[in-house]
This record gives sequence, structure tokens and C-alpha cells, in this order.
Amino acid sequence: MNNFQLLLPYKTNNPLSPNYSFIFKFENEFHYQQHVNWMRKHWFDSFYWSFLYLLFIYIGRNVMESRSKPFRLRYPLIIWNIILATFSIAGTIRVWPEMIHILKNYGFYHSVCSNSYHKEVPISSFWTYLFVLSKLPELIDTIFIVLRRQKLIFLHWYHHATVLIFTWYCYADETSVARWYVYMNFFVHAMMYSYYAIRALGIRLPKPLAMTITSAQIVQMIIGSIVTFYAYYIRVSGRECGISMDRLYAGLAIYISYLMLFANFFIKSYLSKTTTTTTTTTTNGDMKKVQ
Repeated sequence: MNNFQLLLPYKTNNPLSPNYSFIFKFENEFHYQQHVNWMRKHWFDSFYWSFLYLLFIYIGRNVMESRSKPFRLRYPLIIWNIILATFSIAGTIRVWPEMIHILKNYGFYHSVCSNSYHKEVPISSFWTYLFVLSKLPELIDTIFIVLRRQKLIFLHWYHHATVLIFTWYCYADETSVARWYVYMNFFVHAMMYSYYAIRALGIRLPKPLAMTITSAQIVQMIIGSIVTFYAYYIRVSGRECGISMDRLYAGLAIYISYLMLFANFFIKSYLSKTTTTTTTTTTNGDMKKVQ
């Protein structure tokens, strides 16, 4: 049997687990505890990776300034965006049935404060782990920007550096609110990387589509802030919620800062008088500012 064998149908007696129409062998055999243990020992490595990432940006941009021409890298960029779009679409398809099941049958409180998505459902548990790991290779986005000598905005590298640390930090804690963090990000990335793949192919897309993707990111940050505030309220009111206070403080800082930066980006890109220049620079498939 190979790992891509389908087990049909996927039914469960666990009321917290939705009944998927199918499950892959590699999903069904995923055991989260060993990965949590590893992350608890190694989550601080995310700081080293973020440091190397920022060091590359500093050195790489200086090196590229000395070159007469930037690298084009059109085909690698197309392939990279297609890979990330495919991954994000697959993740969205696999995790959202769990969210719908929980909201429909158990309500908002459970969706925020229970980590059943992680402990009870092997499908969403597996894809959550992949999502956390994906934040490391996603740094390659910036390599394309540096090597192609594109404009690198603060929002881009700040987001990449901090989200890597934050996701690893939350996974080590088995954070319950990560259900919302992960699922929303999968969905928005599915749209975003599909858009970038099409743009990298040289196909022009209407400006309102770029605005829609950035708007979706802003909505993601608003919802992320709301669910984090809600979890904080639950904790301080003495009720049970599966997230530690230090992760709550980190989550609030992360999502509020992202919200402010994305809102500022939207205003400057689409509402200000300099819209034409900014939009051309940041939505041509090279800039991964919307993460």
C-alpha cells in the first residue's frame, strides 16, 4: 500500500470529527504528538531562520545592486506560484469541512477555544502541521524579489519574518485559536497564489481582483484580531480556552500590526493619487506582500 491510497468512506463515531467523503492513508496515519514534541524542542529555531532570512535580504540586495541586470526567473516563478497555489487550495479543501462542522454543531466558542481540530481530526491535524512547516519555504518568495531586483516593502519582509516565528510558537503550544489562523490563511493563500501564478504567466487581470485579494487579507486580520480578543476575554473571565496568555499577547500584537500595515497598503495602493505606480510594482506576480 502506498501513502496515496484512499480509505473510503471516512466515517467516525467521534462527534467532534466531521465525516469526510475520503481520507488519504498519510492523513489517517498522522500522529500529532511526536510533531508537537519536536516543535516544543525546536520552535526557537524559527528565530535563526528569520535572522538568516533578514541577512539574505541585506546581503542579496547589495549584491544585486552591483549587477548590471537583474535575473528574470520567469519560469521558476511560474512553477513556484503554481506549487504554492496547489498546496493552499488542497489545504483549504481539506480543513474547512472541519470548521463548518464545528461552527454548525458546537458553535463559535468551541471553534476558538477547543483544539479538537488538532487532536481529534487527523485530516485537519495533518494539514495544520504542513501549514506550519510551509512558512519556512515561503521565504523563497523574497528570494525572487531580491534576485529580480523588485521593490521590497516593509510589509512583505516583516510579515514573512514574524509569521514564521508565530506559527511555530503556536504549534508548540497546541493553540486552539490556530484553527482560525490556519484555515483563514489557507483560503486567502489559495486565491493569492493562484492570482500570482496567472500574473507570472503574463496574463493581465482586472485591478478589482487585486483589490479583492488585499481586502480579503484585511478581513483576515480583522477576524484574527476578533477571535484573539475573544479568547483573551474568555481567559480573563475564568473560563477554559486552549491558548496560553503569552500566545494571546503575541497574537494580539501580530494581528493588530498586520491589520494596520495591510490597511495602510490598501489605501496607498488603491485609494491614493499614486495608485498607478504602486499597484504596478506590487501586483505583477513578483511581490508577495499579501501573505
